[in-house]
Amino acid sequence: MIYFPETKRTARGAGGWFHGPDSFESGCRENGKIPNRRKIVVKIGTAVLTNAARMIDRDHILSLGTQVAELADSGHQMILVSSGAIGSGMGELGMTRRPATLPQLQAVASIGQAKLMAAYDEAFQKHGYHAAQILLTRQDVDDRERFLNAAGTMHALSKMKAIPVVNENDTIAVDEIKFGDNDALASLVALMVKADLFIILSCIDGLCRGAPDGRLCDVVPEIGSIEQAKALILEGKSEMGTGGMSSKIAAIERVGRAGIASFIANGKTPGILARIAAGEKVGTRFNLKAQTSRGRKLWIGSAKPRGAIAVDAGAEEALKRRGRSLLATGITAVVGEFARGDVVSLAAGGREFARGISNYSSNDCRLIMGLRAGEIEKRLGAKPYDEVVHCDNMMIL
Repeated sequence: MIYFPETKRTARGAGGWFHGPDSFESGCRENGKIPNRRKIVVKIGTAVLTNAARMIDRDHILSLGTQVAELADSGHQMILVSSGAIGSGMGELGMTRRPATLPQLQAVASIGQAKLMAAYDEAFQKHGYHAAQILLTRQDVDDRERFLNAAGTMHALSKMKAIPVVNENDTIAVDEIKFGDNDALASLVALMVKADLFIILSCIDGLCRGAPDGRLCDVVPEIGSIEQAKALILEGKSEMGTGGMSSKIAAIERVGRAGIASFIANGKTPGILARIAAGEKVGTRFNLKAQTSRGRKLWIGSAKPRGAIAVDAGAEEALKRRGRSLLATGITAVVGEFARGDVVSLAAGGREFARGISNYSSNDCRLIMGLRAGEIEKRLGAKPYDEVVHCDNMMIL
């Protein structure tokens, strides 16, 4: 069950911070501190980067740059996913309302992105690092080759005294290829680089009970607790941002399935990254015990499905509990249009539970659903595969 401290926070190790012997099972902490040589993805929200006048807060970015550089100096591979391009552009242009049309948003983002990267580069240069801009679209994640190329670039940058600063390519992204919010983008970057720790810096202290001034939840210890955590969400988002607590929890749930521990913390808190690294009790830690899929399966789990295959309860049980492949006999419905080799969603009872690469097109799936493997050739004239989705090409969510 979820652990919600009901009393004042205790000292580290005396209650709320460590929750049983398996605390931080993913290995991101040793004796409360983050050990060296870890891949850390930090998502920084717009509200953290801008001041009351909605302009880029250069002083605060300098502070964040110092913290990031110190962690890099201690051996960590640091990757930032930064919001703020549109907010920065609005401030530069004196706009008080977020643009309503896509061309206006893209134009404002192009202005703001330059200002934002200049601020990051100034912050990192003070410590001997370069800011390296990486702009991604949804297609870059969904395409396996682009996915690997982006991961390789970020790895190479770490050897060049450079800090990758990732953002969505707002100047060209349209609804069909947008991530939706930078929390989602950051979680996909964490999967892309096989991160050890995922930190979301926002304008809130963490996940709270009740009203915004309620008790802070120190730790969400298990992936099963996510549903209880969702019940605590107080909806709302800043005027400058696109995400809310729901998007943050969804992002944390996504990386948690890959065994990546996470934090939500207040990015305006002085020295916040250093304090997290030192093992102080700040923010909410999501210590999710989960499968630790890597490589190809992480890409499958992060790619956008081209369609969906509904299966019966028996097939769901076989895939989730016994590690079996999906056979045509377990299919009950096929949704959308997809080709052989596309990533598809696997669902039961109206709820997605896995993603995988389909060995058959949507049309062929409709023709063979419910059939036994021995009946496929008679229906299609050929049987290239016994399995519709092989277990090696599937990630359980």
